[in-house]
Amino acid sequence: MVHGIKITNLAIKYYAMNVSISELAFIVFAVIYFITVLSIIGVVISENRNPVKSLAWITVLLLLPIIGLGLYAFFGRSMRSKRLISKKNKKKLRKIEPFRIIDETRLPLSRESQQEIRLAMSLTGARYFPANKIDVYTDCGKLFEQFKRDISAAKHYIHIQFYIFEDDKLGHEIRDLLVAKASEGVKVRVIYDHVGSFKAKESFFADMRMRGVTALPFMKVTFPQLAQRINWRNHRKISIIDGVYGYIGGMNIADRYVEGLSFGRWRDTHVRITGPAVAGLQYNFAVDWNFMGQPLLGESTKHYNVPDDAEVGVQIVSSGPTSPWGHILMLFLKVIGNAKKRIYIQTPYFLPTESLLKALQAAALAKVDVRIMIPRRSDSWMLRLASFSYVSECLKAGIKIYLFNDGMLHAKTLLVDDEFFTTGSTNFDFRSFEHNFECNVLVYNQAVNKQMADVFINDQRCCLRVLPSIWRNRPVYEKCCESLVRLLSPVL
Repeated sequence: MVHGIKITNLAIKYYAMNVSISELAFIVFAVIYFITVLSIIGVVISENRNPVKSLAWITVLLLLPIIGLGLYAFFGRSMRSKRLISKKNKKKLRKIEPFRIIDETRLPLSRESQQEIRLAMSLTGARYFPANKIDVYTDCGKLFEQFKRDISAAKHYIHIQFYIFEDDKLGHEIRDLLVAKASEGVKVRVIYDHVGSFKAKESFFADMRMRGVTALPFMKVTFPQLAQRINWRNHRKISIIDGVYGYIGGMNIADRYVEGLSFGRWRDTHVRITGPAVAGLQYNFAVDWNFMGQPLLGESTKHYNVPDDAEVGVQIVSSGPTSPWGHILMLFLKVIGNAKKRIYIQTPYFLPTESLLKALQAAALAKVDVRIMIPRRSDSWMLRLASFSYVSECLKAGIKIYLFNDGMLHAKTLLVDDEFFTTGSTNFDFRSFEHNFECNVLVYNQAVNKQMADVFINDQRCCLRVLPSIWRNRPVYEKCCESLVRLLSPVL
């Protein structure tokens, strides 16, 4: 026995003497590497996420550890524990706009709308603002003409926030107007998403800053912070002018929104708000401004003049990767679950979460008229394929699918029954619900609901209705491509 131990020890010493430095370095690296992989798997498990997602990440990390580590660094991390703004600063912002608390049970609205108002208040503290005027724009050219007129008339401040701000013809027109107002003493603040506005040269924004406009990128992506920031994008599109007018919707500042693409016009939806709900937009802008390390904004929206015909009830709801509940996802689930007559959806990208897909299927099977409109041709071929992969499941449940055939449908709208309507920056996809910072306006009004239902029906005239028999007979290679791209849906 002792003799055997001596032989073993001699063998270990002989091996150690003959192990090269490179081999030893490889062994050390491999040990550290696998400890790192196991540690990340432990983090994934401890976060108590959706089990399907957790298993997917664990599988990728085990089977493709090198690729998996890279993907997890960019797309797998969570921001749920991070605050956009401190509780102290949140209270200060709330005090700037003192509004009386509305008892939603006394509002002349359906029980369903009252429930939805309570949910939005519970999730985000979103106040219900009565007596607003809503102007809906579905033509980008007309929207920007009005937008430029309002900017030109500004006397106090201009706050604008867009995902995309390009240095093209439209971008230069808006920039020159903002610079002109800044020279008049108007406070001009601009938030643009750094990744969304990559195409614009830095000199474009530097010129604005040199000429009096405070223009800042949201979560600027620099090399040391690449993995920490690139997946979290500010997709919001909101503007506040003097506290009188507020804008929210799906349009960005780029020529294609006005001029269209090679395959047709750009069809979008944006709204202009006049009334107390502008304060809701101002609050959300101020939160993002403070999150970027800027001083807390003190401007109020008491400049607004309520029009005589203002009678629209509104809430402004934001959501993002720091939201503990997935605010807009929760609201969509509740609104769809409340539907009794109809659900009309327009979205450029249809990649629903499992819960939303089931909610839509359940509504359709309960004989609610569910219609979904998506573009036949898209500005993103991958998102188009991923969207098409969900069509068959929708058709089986009786959901009507319409393919917009007159250009790029970029509108982001949800209409339910006769009273509820919402639009904003939120696409019907994983990225909007889980990764992007989004903002929507919730409108509780029968007249606006009817107006938007008419818009939807009018857009149907530019659509191809998808028939199950024809959809089933598509080429096999198309179905395979759609299924493969669908696997990437959570990160697209």
